[in-house]
Amino acid sequence: MSPAIEFDLTTPEISFIASGEATVSRTVHPSGVRILTEKVPGALSTSIGFWIAVGSRDESDVAYGSTHFLEHLLFKGTSTRSALDIAVAFDSVGGEHNALTAKEHTCYYAKVQDQDLSMAIDVLADMVADSVLDAKEFELERQVILEELAMADDDPTDVAHERITEKVMGEHELGRPIGGSPETIRGATNESVRSHYEKYYVPQELVITAAGALDHEVVVAEVLEALQRSGWDLGTSARPAARRLRTPSAINLAPGSLVVSRPLEQAVVALATSGLTATHERRHVMGVLSSILGGGMSSRLFQEIREKRGLAYSVYSFASSYADAGLFGMAAGTSPSNAATVASVMRDELHRMAEHGITEDELRRTIGNMAGASALALESSDTRMMRLGRSELSTGEFVDRDEALVRLGQVGLDDVAVLAGELASSAMSGVVVGAVAEDVLAEIITAG
Repeated sequence: MSPAIEFDLTTPEISFIASGEATVSRTVHPSGVRILTEKVPGALSTSIGFWIAVGSRDESDVAYGSTHFLEHLLFKGTSTRSALDIAVAFDSVGGEHNALTAKEHTCYYAKVQDQDLSMAIDVLADMVADSVLDAKEFELERQVILEELAMADDDPTDVAHERITEKVMGEHELGRPIGGSPETIRGATNESVRSHYEKYYVPQELVITAAGALDHEVVVAEVLEALQRSGWDLGTSARPAARRLRTPSAINLAPGSLVVSRPLEQAVVALATSGLTATHERRHVMGVLSSILGGGMSSRLFQEIREKRGLAYSVYSFASSYADAGLFGMAAGTSPSNAATVASVMRDELHRMAEHGITEDELRRTIGNMAGASALALESSDTRMMRLGRSELSTGEFVDRDEALVRLGQVGLDDVAVLAGELASSAMSGVVVGAVAEDVLAEIITAG
């Protein structure tokens, strides 16, 4: 196969052999529905996802958090199934089903034995195409979501990541929390969420991906039949919805610090700055950099902060990428009295990488680690299903593992040092959640 297979929005049928003798097939139906499958030799189960390319960043005309609210409501029943019917359908066969709302998409997914795939298709299609959005259930679920937000607010790590994202992204829509806030959830109306549903849950926005034990033609036929059975008219021709614009957004990088005061035994420290977009040509460099800096037990942050100094149990780096923006950061949990020291060491380690680069041994070890991790991940049909979804919605191309390893192998020492230099010289913001002084990060942020 070629280095990467382009998923343009006009080619009706694509099929090719991927690594491991898996067969990847893609159908673009005249209605705009896209169906992608990966048939994996020897698999006994299948993971399937129904994706809508709408996330929390798309809530300009509804209350923030409405996309996540809607995700909850789709489990509450259709015109032919109750919420209990949906749960029983999967529980009775030992299947798994759930959903996720992200900043740029929503996905309803399931994992079942091969003989139960038809059931999974039927139920998920019914949820997506024929949700009743009952007013009583809306009010019940409002309280459930408020409890979910309260639970997240009790987790200092969740709070630190939400706040540091807001600090870096500023007024950009990617800076908003996915679940909204208690205020916006209390203000959401059934009518506005229903309008959101009717606007986006349409054939040209829908992508179905499945991986494991399957037959592509059968999956396509059953998906189309199920959607029509649940009320969708697939007889009208429509081009699939265009992918998001990839022009990088201007993020106002003004360094700043925030302390979220909590009476905790441990403080969570996070430093972050702008990163790379999801399709940036240097995204593999970012992966290597983040792994060497804070990706595992042999990483620099782990060795320096935990092993040598004993200042933290958990310490790591992270990178998030979206269509037009990205985020790179470092975080750790430590005692409140050591919060400033840990933040300073994290900043210094990034600067040391920028000034002195990385070693051949670090590069070799990291590429080996990432190659092995990708091989193990692809043992899971969930990972393969999610890869198809990201390929279709985000990058617009399928990059097989073999090609991904080639691209990873092209990352050089200078590439990592240059990117580290750019990150180290960018405005760095910081957040601490815990019992610390308001100015604990002020000097560190200024020095960074």
